[in-house]
Amino acid sequence: MKRKIVVGTSLLLLTACSINQHVEPVMLANGADLCVVRNPEVRQGFLDQYEAVLRSKNISYRIVSEQAVPQSCQWTSTYEAHWRWDLALYMAYAEIKVFQNGSLEGVAKYDATRGSGNFSKFIDAEPKIRELVNQLINI
Repeated sequence: MKRKIVVGTSLLLLTACSINQHVEPVMLANGADLCVVRNPEVRQGFLDQYEAVLRSKNISYRIVSEQAVPQSCQWTSTYEAHWRWDLALYMAYAEIKVFQNGSLEGVAKYDATRGSGNFSKFIDAEPKIRELVNQLINI
């Protein structure tokens, strides 16, 4: 009985320290222009990596302001990310969404906010951002 309690408690603690990643990819139309909505609350390095992947895939894009998204933007993308401190600074959450004419078509999410005891949360954010964008956007 005591062993079952210890095993059950251990399993509960392990699931409480989980890191989740989920991607629902999107296929951009050939020659589509993607309008990436700048998020001033997120570190510039995030956007730099996002742009680097778009360039490597030869995806036509432009950075637009949230207050002035042009009507001509058929495809838009938003992003957000949060960093936390726990022995070191790490990216705890990232989400990138792609919309076509306002309808959600794809999403990539990385969530380490429940990974308090999991040392895998201490990742280099730049490769993770590139991974998310590569898995999210196909042409």
